[in-house]
Amino acid sequence: MVDRYKYMSKEFWKAGNMVYPLPAVMVSVGGESYKPNIITIGWTGTICTNPAMVYISVRPERYSYDIIKETGEFVINLTTENLVKAVDYCGVKSGRDIDKFKEMNLTAVTGNQITAPYIKECPVNIECKVEQILKLGSHDMFIAKVLGVHVDKKYMNERGKFELNKANPIVYSHGEYYGIGKLLGTFGYSIRRKNQKMGDTNNTQKERTLINKKEVNKTERNKKDNNKKEINKNKRNNIKNSISTKNKNIPNRKK
Repeated sequence: MVDRYKYMSKEFWKAGNMVYPLPAVMVSVGGESYKPNIITIGWTGTICTNPAMVYISVRPERYSYDIIKETGEFVINLTTENLVKAVDYCGVKSGRDIDKFKEMNLTAVTGNQITAPYIKECPVNIECKVEQILKLGSHDMFIAKVLGVHVDKKYMNERGKFELNKANPIVYSHGEYYGIGKLLGTFGYSIRRKNQKMGDTNNTQKERTLINKKEVNKTERNKKDNNKKEINKNKRNNIKNSISTKNKNIPNRKK
């Protein structure tokens, strides 16, 4: 363990939130008794893979808080560089006073599994059902189950993989919005073979293709070996039958 006093170039601050950057999502809400509204959220993320669960943290004084609490529904809409103005606007203006969908020329679309609308212009829309509300302090955390996801077809590649990076998603950091920079690596690249380049998105696919080819070749070799064995076996049987037939045709000689 290194003595911290040797590194006085670092300051120690009091407790605070320094986990940045964060997603900058627009959460859409609404229902039978509520008009559609949008609230920009930074405190959000995944909390479970199976079942798929997410969370958002909202201040109780926010207009959308009561709507989410009463309906038990919301949609997380992922955002892009083209939507950054709307992201900021929906975070500083209150739905009590204005129609944010109208002001930002956004389209509210009825959800598939819930009554809360999703935003058509966003590349991904995650329909959520509230499972639990945790009172934490300045914010309450809405823990929700994902009921379904809408994805824009134009960001699907020829292999059917969704490529969100092509939509130019954005993040939020210390009061500022940023686009995502260049690709630095893919999951698991740190333990791949040395001859593979960092950030080569084709590596995983190449590895799968190579493995599949090896498996196919192995199967083909096994088939050929089995065929050869069968052919040789048949040849031996034919030779035995031929010899047996010849022996039967040879007349018995007296000694």
